[in-house]
Amino acid sequence: MEEDNEITVDVKGKVCPIPVLETAKAARLAKPGQVIKVIATDPAAKQDLINWARVTNNELLNLDESDGVITVRIRIKGKQ
Repeated sequence: MEEDNEITVDVKGKVCPIPVLETAKAARLAKPGQVIKVIATDPAAKQDLINWARVTNNELLNLDESDGVITVRIRIKGKQ
């Protein structure tokens, strides 16, 4: 399910640390409650994004991995 106010960060083909850096950049532009959907292919991005959401106190909504593509949705809880 995709929300109207969702920000998509497509970092397919990019490797660490780019997925997290681009997610953090999007989070700074996001409003509280907004969802960031990150699409990545770097296997390290999965754990990196889980950790980033935890450390920044944002809500990991879901994580899906299919055919080498990782999709993570994170709800931004406050100003980053």
